[in-house]
Amino acid sequence: MPIPQVAIIGRPNVGKSSIFNWLAGRRIAIVDPISGVTRDRLTAVIETGSRFVEITDTGGMGIEDADDLTAEIERQIEFAIEQAHLILFVVDVRNGLTALDQQVAKRLRYVNKPIICVANKCDEPNFDAQANEFYKLGRGKLVCVSALQNRNKPELLRMIVERMPADLEVERPPQAEMKLAIVGRRNVGKSTFINALAQAERVIVSEVPGTTRDAVDVRFQLDGKTFIAIDTAGVRKKKSIHDDIEFYSMARAEKSIRRADIVLLFIDPTQGISKIEKQLAAAISEQFKPCVFVVNKWDLMLPMATGKYANIVYDQIRAMPYAPSVFITANAGKNVKALLNLAQNLFKQSALRVPTAELNKAIEKAVSSNPPPLRQNRQGKVFYSTQIGTIPPTIVIFCNAPSLFDGPYQRYLLNTLHESLPFQEIPIKLYLRRRHEPASESLDSEPTEVGA
Repeated sequence: MPIPQVAIIGRPNVGKSSIFNWLAGRRIAIVDPISGVTRDRLTAVIETGSRFVEITDTGGMGIEDADDLTAEIERQIEFAIEQAHLILFVVDVRNGLTALDQQVAKRLRYVNKPIICVANKCDEPNFDAQANEFYKLGRGKLVCVSALQNRNKPELLRMIVERMPADLEVERPPQAEMKLAIVGRRNVGKSTFINALAQAERVIVSEVPGTTRDAVDVRFQLDGKTFIAIDTAGVRKKKSIHDDIEFYSMARAEKSIRRADIVLLFIDPTQGISKIEKQLAAAISEQFKPCVFVVNKWDLMLPMATGKYANIVYDQIRAMPYAPSVFITANAGKNVKALLNLAQNLFKQSALRVPTAELNKAIEKAVSSNPPPLRQNRQGKVFYSTQIGTIPPTIVIFCNAPSLFDGPYQRYLLNTLHESLPFQEIPIKLYLRRRHEPASESLDSEPTEVGA
């Protein structure tokens, strides 16, 4: 049985995204005074009492989008209304009842679902009396709240639970097996790929650069398992960022990398490899996230051999030589399932723990084949090693002096570990410690990774 859905509806700039973030308990949607910031449907699961509901933020109803995406935004709003079991109709007490509020009320008049009128921006009790004019909209009892001042949140949640159909699911939704962050420059097909996963028009797809602004979490099912795909805003060069909206989009894209289990770095082969792809690869590598280079729109490059273009990718992006590459055509769904299977395999690799004996054997072989070079008339000596963590695999090598193992030699050891252990396609954290320092102590030295 589906989890109850609550859609947040209203005209532009009444504070829908602020209400959404307030109820979710964290900043998800971009909040900005500019009208029309929210375009896609943003969702979050919240718990109230013993009940779970999924809230959905939507774009402003009646907005004339500057990029001619009005029809697409309206369609996303309609999807949210159709799927909702309850609607929060948000109005702005400070601005009072407007003609556009009345238009929204008219559109909701024939919606046969519970509707709560939420009078936002009642920062102090003396604003509550001004909300009485919204009773003219005919939505019954309203609730005065302030997302900014945290007023009357329990009252709003109580009303949501009371008006929710009693026969709907109340248990916690299934935990996601894996979170995928989809990153890349603008117009590489990230949103098209998300819709292919969800098998629905979950996010807006347009030729207009920068259509996606928020980081949009989309839950989808595969082989009976639940996954989350995070659609992110297209990354631009810093000098090309013109406003706060693009800045916040960039920040959320970087945050998505940090909270993902696997990162899919999308590449448009018709545009080639730019500084943006290299910067994203560096950011992914710094977070030690398993990554797949996803070459989208491959149908436009035929009959070019995939191996030839893969060589170009690895020649240009050197931060993650271990990362696999996949060639897909998202708008046709070609190789999408294979990509997801590969992502699951990488996630399983990152959770593996190898026996200590196997690990020490691999390092002993590496040192025997190529001993550490002399430094200051001293030579590095390895005593033993151990794996102290997973996701990513974290290995500590105990030696006589970490300073005797320079960067190139540490990368040599990492290359050997990638080849010898079941971590061929994922990052490995490697620390060097003096023999008498316990592995459980704070690892204050910087970990090393191939390509660092």
